[in-house]
Amino acid sequence: MPSSSVAHRDPGPLLHTYPMTFSELRDHVLRTVLPALVAAACTASAPAFAADTASAVIEKYLQVQTAGLPGKVTISLEGRGTAALPACDTPEAFLPPGATPWGRVSVGVRCQTERPWTRFVQAHVSVEGSYFVAARAIDAGRPLGAGDVAERTGDLTRLPRSVITSATELAGVVTVNRVAPGAPLRKELVRGVTVIQQGQAVKVVAQGQGFVVSTEARAMTGAAVGAVVQAKTRDGRLVSGVADEEGQIQLAQ
Repeated sequence: MPSSSVAHRDPGPLLHTYPMTFSELRDHVLRTVLPALVAAACTASAPAFAADTASAVIEKYLQVQTAGLPGKVTISLEGRGTAALPACDTPEAFLPPGATPWGRVSVGVRCQTERPWTRFVQAHVSVEGSYFVAARAIDAGRPLGAGDVAERTGDLTRLPRSVITSATELAGVVTVNRVAPGAPLRKELVRGVTVIQQGQAVKVVAQGQGFVVSTEARAMTGAAVGAVVQAKTRDGRLVSGVADEEGQIQLAQ
């Protein structure tokens, strides 16, 4: 009979041409396979760790930048976030010149290493707060009354930046243009009511704990509610204060 040949395959890292005992097989795995698996796992987790670090740095930076805004601030990263950033032990966040942490914004991330890099991450800053709308149609030139406005709550970043968020800004004002019902009240839609005319005789009031003192004076300029105005008293002294809704000048304490 013709002789036949059999091709032998390479048994690979786990197989030998001779039988292996259990202890030999265990030692072989610990020596060759396990270190490779550990190295692969560490390599895979490094980018995720770097991304988490950069995300925390961006969030903390924006929290500082938004401190004092009139509402509850929520910060979220958009798109891929920091997933595509290179690894960095100490990333730094910054805003480009002219950018403000309001609505959708690009936040810069830089890393000062031997090979420094700078990337930009898209973020969204929402500010949940109160604002005021017209409760009914308001004609131009009409002083605002209690029934003309209503308070609402929502994301202020989705409204015009000039939307009025404080009731004190509505004291003693009239509308410049007609305002439709439900329209947000903006600063450019109102103006102060002139309560003091130039040359008018006015009362100057000084108040303190347990006392009120007033005197007569003549206004040097006209003023709306909340505006600073100067007046000259009867004895020729110049005083400065704030015009109130009653047309008086309240001296600063």
